[in-house]
Amino acid sequence: MTKIAAIIGGGVIGGAWAARFLLNGWDVQVYDPDPEAERKIGEVLDNARRSLPSLSDHVMPKEGKISFHGTIAEAVTGARYIQESVPERMDIKHLTFTAITEACSKDAVIGSSTSSFTPTELSSQQVDKSRIMVCHPFNPVYLLPLVEVVGGTTASEDAIETCMEILTEIGMKPLKIQKEILGHIADRLLESVWREGLWLIKDGICDTETLDDAMRFGFGLRWAQMGLFETYRIAGGEAGMLHFISQFGPTMEWPLSKLMDVPELDDALIKKVADQSDAQSGMYSIRELERIRDTNLVGMMRALKAQNWGAGSVLANYDAGVKEAIGTPDMDGLVRTVARTVPLDWLDYNGHMNEARYLQAFGDATDRFMELIGCDAAYIAKGGSYFTAETHIRHLDEAKAGEVIEIDTQVVLGAGKKMHLFHFMKAADGRVLATAEHMLIHVSLETRKAAPPAPEIEAKLVEVAKAHEGLPVPEGMGRFVGQGR
Repeated sequence: MTKIAAIIGGGVIGGAWAARFLLNGWDVQVYDPDPEAERKIGEVLDNARRSLPSLSDHVMPKEGKISFHGTIAEAVTGARYIQESVPERMDIKHLTFTAITEACSKDAVIGSSTSSFTPTELSSQQVDKSRIMVCHPFNPVYLLPLVEVVGGTTASEDAIETCMEILTEIGMKPLKIQKEILGHIADRLLESVWREGLWLIKDGICDTETLDDAMRFGFGLRWAQMGLFETYRIAGGEAGMLHFISQFGPTMEWPLSKLMDVPELDDALIKKVADQSDAQSGMYSIRELERIRDTNLVGMMRALKAQNWGAGSVLANYDAGVKEAIGTPDMDGLVRTVARTVPLDWLDYNGHMNEARYLQAFGDATDRFMELIGCDAAYIAKGGSYFTAETHIRHLDEAKAGEVIEIDTQVVLGAGKKMHLFHFMKAADGRVLATAEHMLIHVSLETRKAAPPAPEIEAKLVEVAKAHEGLPVPEGMGRFVGQGR
């Protein structure tokens, strides 16, 4: 069944919503009266296609189809999920929601990207208020997982749960906000920092670059992984938060900030901030800054995924769902052990995949094959595993960021303590990019010496090895470095 999302308003946020759904296999129907909407969303999609697949260790679903429509009614037809991202004017919001609710399916979920209004305000002129809620994302929506979901007193629990299930399915982290409040959670925190930052600039304490450096070289890095309260819990030492509050709580009475005051945004302050901002990064275009931002976000989020922490845990859960959907491959022929996109952070100075990443990809293929024969985390925890004794990689062609690579695995030998594998890495067009020959020995993790595998592991390995006996001998098997072609 085709999944359809409607995007009403295709600006920076709406375009990124479109990209998030589209690259997760949904068809996307867009309404935006701007004659440049298709071009602008196309540029956002280019950035998303470059970066979003890099977050996953598996090939993402086949991209959906995007279409542009002349009316809201056309755009919402058949949509299961509708996201409103029109300008922050209540009169426009009301007209938009009226047009949506008159034409959409009666069980469609309707979210608003608003950071300024509550669900009660948004739905006040609608007969059916039960499906309208705030779904406030963060830019770039196609990379950052957070969505603040606010149902308020009007949205039904069923609609909220459906909404959260859909957002989780497309790799996002929906946070259910218990009560309506202007600005929700994250924007209220951002507003506090923004106000204080404006005072620091106005009073000549620092310029915009110095202020940004204070964040990105210091507490910003901590916040990305542990947020505010967990960071301060650590700052309290072994006694934790109680000690931190007892030590630093009294300082809250000191005049350290001007959070309750707002500096007047007069022409002088506006010019000061704008001039400093241009001096700080005006050498880059906005599109260049977006690509730099996206590349850095991919690297940081993948690092967090390796620890199953923070935003990385959302990616890990997403990958687990994709892996489950893929299921167990056929083991009688070549076994598909890896299918993924080359991430942005796998490139070297030549613009193609670094040789260390070839080894990582082949190592992932070996790990996957071990899982398939039962040598998984549970088995390893009991004290047995396969250790790689020898590896030979042939680099035959280039792989670049965004390219889909697939690895098929052949068992050359599988008996006793030995497991001899041959991996083929191919591009989506069938080009062989590299091969890897691995000899592994089963060991006891207690003695760290060679030992027979459990009978069920050996039996499965022997079964696959026998099934592969009829496969052609891999070209390049047994080659050595320097051997003539």
